[in-house]
Amino acid sequence: MRIGHGYDVHRLVPGRELVLGGVHIPYELGLLGHSDADVLLHAVMDALLGAAGMRDIGFHFPDTDPMYKGADSMELLRRVGQMLRRAGYCVGNIDVTMIAQHPKLKDYIPKMAENIAAALGTDASRVNVKATTEEHLGFTGTGEGMSCHAVCILTEEATKIVRL
Repeated sequence: MRIGHGYDVHRLVPGRELVLGGVHIPYELGLLGHSDADVLLHAVMDALLGAAGMRDIGFHFPDTDPMYKGADSMELLRRVGQMLRRAGYCVGNIDVTMIAQHPKLKDYIPKMAENIAAALGTDASRVNVKATTEEHLGFTGTGEGMSCHAVCILTEEATKIVRL
């Protein structure tokens, strides 16, 4: 069993679409970033890559590479899932905490969890997404940005485990 943690943060700005967990959410602001800036999926990918000892998304999908300009983070998550499968890992579970003062996300959470599970080829029961505010404190509480924490457990295929 391997455990990973991911964290990401992006600034909210006008003129960008808000995409969280692969869901397009109607809002007057969107997240600023080189890709689609899906802060939720970025945290999930970092948790998964960290658990597998495969560095982070900046290593695999650098924001200095024009190839990833405007990239769809759902596609990047699918690629991370393929990397994990090739390395002999399976998703045990993923737990996500999205931190945003506005907009309210509860109606979008089931679709976010479904999207993550589908991209990784796992059952939706293995993915939990939740959201919280910060009671108007800090940059997330004032609406300047959003952040996300994700943790995961990966299991190794029996043939991959080396016994001493």
